Amino acid sequence: MNSALETLTLNDQDQAHLSGENGPVLQFAAQMVVKAGELMGAAELIDVSFVHVDACHYYGEAHVDFARFVVEGGGRMVVPSWTNTVPVSVELPDMRPPEKSPQFIAGAKELMKLYEQMGCRPVWTCAPYQLPGGPGLGDHIVGSESNAVTYYNSAVGARTNKYGDFLDVCCALMGRVPNAGLHKSENRKGQILFRLGDDVPGALRNQEMLAHVLGHHVGKQAGSAIPVIEGLPPDTTLDSQKAMSAATAASGGVALFHAIGVTPEAPDLETVSHGEEPADVRTITLADLREARDDLSTAAPGRLDMVALGTPHFSFTEFARLAALMDGRKVADEVVMYVSTSRHVRELAIQKGWVDALEKAGVQIVVDTCTYFTPAVRGARGRVMTNSAKWAYYAPGMLPVEVCFGSLEDCVRSATSGEVLRDETLWQKGAA
Repeated sequence: MNSALETLTLNDQDQAHLSGENGPVLQFAAQMVVKAGELMGAAELIDVSFVHVDACHYYGEAHVDFARFVVEGGGRMVVPSWTNTVPVSVELPDMRPPEKSPQFIAGAKELMKLYEQMGCRPVWTCAPYQLPGGPGLGDHIVGSESNAVTYYNSAVGARTNKYGDFLDVCCALMGRVPNAGLHKSENRKGQILFRLGDDVPGALRNQEMLAHVLGHHVGKQAGSAIPVIEGLPPDTTLDSQKAMSAATAASGGVALFHAIGVTPEAPDLETVSHGEEPADVRTITLADLREARDDLSTAAPGRLDMVALGTPHFSFTEFARLAALMDGRKVADEVVMYVSTSRHVRELAIQKGWVDALEKAGVQIVVDTCTYFTPAVRGARGRVMTNSAKWAYYAPGMLPVEVCFGSLEDCVRSATSGEVLRDETLWQKGAA
């Protein structure tokens, strides 16, 4: 007898899938989900209402083979399933020179078609939470892309573990997941308390840049534990929570953080600590944040080759900020400036006239993909500036680039001047 059946309670439909009664695709999916449940120590499977699929991202022919197996076997998603970013942009086929990686580009495009045939909504974004109609507080879902997992758990208060490629699809085919990990309330308890020190200036606390460097620091310190952050302003924006989600997931393995007075499950410390005193309390000083900022820069200031914005994908409010900052300015001739976003957000920005104005200023808007993926996009070389801790963390290991990290304002000033310029006043003690 399968040992999983001795620990997992399966309903009649689960059993039918597992026995092969509903075909080989659903049998394979059930085998995967049940095995995952066994490994996680789950007692049952539960329903999910939403899936964000990462397996649509092409990493090789095994991804295409799997998708063909599902499609040709009649497999279809049984819950709303949205797609993550992919290595190519259908609308900008020359952004990644196809002549350098023809098989890779062709495979990625074929994979996109196969996931549409499975019934996925082709949103191609790493920030699905910016689109309407997604999950809400308390909803059990399947997340796969790291920043989205953390954002959904933390900023939305939905419940998901980080589901790896292929397992995410199997869960979507069944509409079921093991009831384990972060799906269970007792496993969402905060484990390490991080307090912003008194020497962190008020001006920095109210800047989105803080979320990137704070997230980078917290992720490195917390690893895969659940951090609790105390000292953020109550009106910390969703853009900052997005930045925090991406940074903590990149530098560590954080799938959930609680920000006291900010995130929905964290009205106070007692609630997120489940009534217990935190066993591990750490103070974050201005020096810690400076160190995190510097850790995200592998290059010294100098002549600039490229600016990369939109990791995770740019939001509507970020477009509003960028349009205002670029008003009357132009990107320097020698600089390539990319902004990655979703098709949905781009359409909203088009309606505001921002996309037209930005493109006339020399900004290139990119959809469906991200600029730190390989193969390298055109212009990805030399010294690159970004306001994203995630881009700064990953890109130097994937592309022939060195990175300078700065705020959105720093990136605009640098892009239009052709050299790296950064405002140091925020990092001074007592900055109001």
